Amino acid sequence: MIGRNLEQLQPLFASWDETMIWSCLQGCMGQAWADNAAAPHSAQILSADFCFFAGEPNAELLRNRQGKEFLIFIPQNDAWAALLESIYANHCKRVTRYAIRKEADVFDRERLRQLTALPDDAYRMQMIDETLYRQALSQEWSRDWCSAFANWEEYRTHGLGVAALYKDQLAAGASSYLYYRGGIEIQVNTAASFRKRGLAAACSARLILECLDRGLYPSWDAQNLMSVGLAEKLGYHFSHSYRAYEVYGEEITAT
Repeated sequence: MIGRNLEQLQPLFASWDETMIWSCLQGCMGQAWADNAAAPHSAQILSADFCFFAGEPNAELLRNRQGKEFLIFIPQNDAWAALLESIYANHCKRVTRYAIRKEADVFDRERLRQLTALPDDAYRMQMIDETLYRQALSQEWSRDWCSAFANWEEYRTHGLGVAALYKDQLAAGASSYLYYRGGIEIQVNTAASFRKRGLAAACSARLILECLDRGLYPSWDAQNLMSVGLAEKLGYHFSHSYRAYEVYGEEITAT
């Protein structure tokens, strides 16, 4: 594992406009490995559930999953992708994700304030405090709001989130999946029984406004086209689609 020599990896990842990479290289969150700490030719960054691979394809790094059952692998190029597919064979699924442009001055604050409206008085919105932090971690659908942070103290210091509650029941929320210098990566989730009520938009809009007030950039990366649509509703612009792999179970090398 690379310790404090993260600057050695920057040239390998220079072409990536990705906050999860920045977070690691800035020493905020995540871990990094390389084939050679002093003069790396191949490198891996693990940030929460995402793995990024750059430089020369390296099978040893691709097999480094730190005991995690599920990860999202993002290869830098076709050569990395081919090696990944040969190692994991039937234990990976290729998916398409969608990058959103990082533009500082695109948000309409009045529009965002309008989007924060909740369906009725049975709902209320609240910043994530220690109680909501622990509630979010206790449920599978909401745990990604906080799970990349080691504990409440780290989340309180570096994290930021908003939750919508229905009669004190956690219904939806938007939170910092992770942080980097100058911003956060947003994670949005809604409980299945509360979807299609505008809660994801309301929480996201409130979180973006909070970020803007604090001088933070609210970065957005979309898992699917629905997430792209929500991002555009909030003021973001689509950049491009990219290839990723959901990797699970044990690796099986193709013969």
